[in-house]
Amino acid sequence: MAQGLDIARWDLESEFNNTDHRTDLNGIDRLIVRRGQPFSISLYLRSGNYQPGVSTLDFVAETGPQPSEQYGTRASFGLSASIDTSRWSAAVTSPPGDMVALSICSAPDAPIGRYTLTLGHSARIEFILLFNPWCPGDAVYMDNEESLAEYVLAQDGIVFRGTYKHPVPTPWNFGQFESEILDICLRILDMNPKYLKNPGKDCSGRRNPIYVSRVLSAMVNCNDDNGVLLGKWTGGYEGGMSPMFWRGSVEILRNWDTQACQPVRYGQCWVFAAVACSISRALGIPCRVVTNYLSAHDTNSNLVIERYVNENGEPLQSRDMIWNYHCWVENWMTRPDLKPDFNGWQAFDPTPQEKSEGVYCCGPIPVRAIKEGELTFKYDAPFVFAEVNADVITFMKKKDGSISKIFSTAAVGQKISTKSVGSDAREDITHLYKYPEGSDEEREAFKKADHQNKLLQQQQNQGLDLTIKVASDMRKGCDFDVFAVVTNNSQSVRKCRLLFGSCALYYNGSMGGNCGFKDLLNVELSPGAERKVPLRLNYSKYGGQLTEDNLIRLAALLLDRTTGDRMLAVRNIVLDNPEIKVKILGEPKENRKLAAEITLQNPLPETLENCCFSIEGANLTGGRIISERLGSPVGPGEDAKVKIYFTPTHSGLRKLVVDFDSNKLCHVKGYRNVIIGK
Repeated sequence: MAQGLDIARWDLESEFNNTDHRTDLNGIDRLIVRRGQPFSISLYLRSGNYQPGVSTLDFVAETGPQPSEQYGTRASFGLSASIDTSRWSAAVTSPPGDMVALSICSAPDAPIGRYTLTLGHSARIEFILLFNPWCPGDAVYMDNEESLAEYVLAQDGIVFRGTYKHPVPTPWNFGQFESEILDICLRILDMNPKYLKNPGKDCSGRRNPIYVSRVLSAMVNCNDDNGVLLGKWTGGYEGGMSPMFWRGSVEILRNWDTQACQPVRYGQCWVFAAVACSISRALGIPCRVVTNYLSAHDTNSNLVIERYVNENGEPLQSRDMIWNYHCWVENWMTRPDLKPDFNGWQAFDPTPQEKSEGVYCCGPIPVRAIKEGELTFKYDAPFVFAEVNADVITFMKKKDGSISKIFSTAAVGQKISTKSVGSDAREDITHLYKYPEGSDEEREAFKKADHQNKLLQQQQNQGLDLTIKVASDMRKGCDFDVFAVVTNNSQSVRKCRLLFGSCALYYNGSMGGNCGFKDLLNVELSPGAERKVPLRLNYSKYGGQLTEDNLIRLAALLLDRTTGDRMLAVRNIVLDNPEIKVKILGEPKENRKLAAEITLQNPLPETLENCCFSIEGANLTGGRIISERLGSPVGPGEDAKVKIYFTPTHSGLRKLVVDFDSNKLCHVKGYRNVIIGK
């Protein structure tokens, strides 16, 4: 006759299980496991012994407030002879006796989240279940240990900013395993409007990384819900922090949690993307941050960006924009809802730009679908396709109101970048999003996207060529020259007018103040001649105009008096901040106090005041930001120098993220990789 087990107490073996499931960095004080992978618990019986074939034990696993078999949020199962990793199952792994060692496995497609597991009538345990990219049966399975170390386990990384000619690596502390972060990520899922409307259905959806990614895309911004971040791209940042301030996701997520889910102020694209990456990795979905340079924002879904300039070549605001760069994220998963071949990286974008199904979210869309021009696929394929592929047409609006098309070379979707696996180098992934410019495959993808080919639309150069050249070393605080280069490739003399201007620029394409301008009324070029026209950019002029992005837009407009043609060349430049030097004093060991000696040389021809260094690093600074203010101003050419103490808590390769702030030099970022020994 079957007999139920009389359980007195149990041990969840959290240290062993969490280490085995690669969740030990979340702590070992509670059970956190990954789906489709067995975990062990020990039962201690009050009376009697476990007898194979005689003793029975029933299990019920439940998640969410309304668990049901129908929604897949409740599973009932009994003991089996051995573990079946394709479904919920349990087996005894110890010999008969008053201690029973159990192996339990969740289904590889079980919803993620908080679970209660009832054993028989008396025992009730709690645990957290996460996606499992190490499990072949899980939709997020990734078959490469180095990639898993980078895209799931790495708590720090690099986000690329700057310009496509000069990508600037910015360090970021993802911190997905810092204390409280996993609970905050689960709270974000529970605050989403779909959960608030129908919790049972929403918790059921959490079996599916496509669904979870779409929820995160909406919840990282606060435009329709109690989301994490409020975006701001113009004006000051009163009532919050400049997006440049943030060094990592930990403080942002903790602020949202402690402020009763009020949005954290403020975010811009790289902040939205990095926070989404932290949450995805925390939940177990492989994720990376991607930067698209010269990213089109197509508001009317015609896959064309219409730009307007005035008679001086200065841009006029229009709804269609080309962002200097734009960041989003890619999550790794299968797409059983689409044709085969569209598994792998899926782009999703938490920056609120356009509504999708009535909500500010975007994706996930297979990167492969963008490359192939498959615009009917879910979700938001036309918008992402336009970001990397839109045609650009430039019009001049004259004072009399008339509009004419002008020749301008503007390529969208350049140097699509992400951090390399296992190193801080930039990996160029443009080829994953599009075929080479002008190739047969690119034309084919465009045809499929039902769009005239960009090659047919470009006007042919009528003998004059206009480009902008810059020096390799353009540092903030220096005076330097930039050049408009006009070449006459025709067989006749050409007379031209050249306007060459510069203005400060925000990374999303909005303009700031004038940094220098030149108008040459009579430029004459004989056949084959080249003329190099310099424009001097003086710090005394541009210093007060620069935005926090350190960007200047250069624009040269050429009027060919012979033919009446107009040509426009535009180039964005980023000014280098000074380098922050970091020296680690002492032997880097776990739980041993270390000092970082941090130095920055003032590159400006003026004194820096209110100087402050800050550091942050996963498992280095206890999830906090440690700041040190300088007691005195720093004159031109002088060093700002501090020592900051910190105590690492885990061994391994760690990134110490450093930030310098002063009245004239804001949010200069640096980092130092530190190897911590046991």
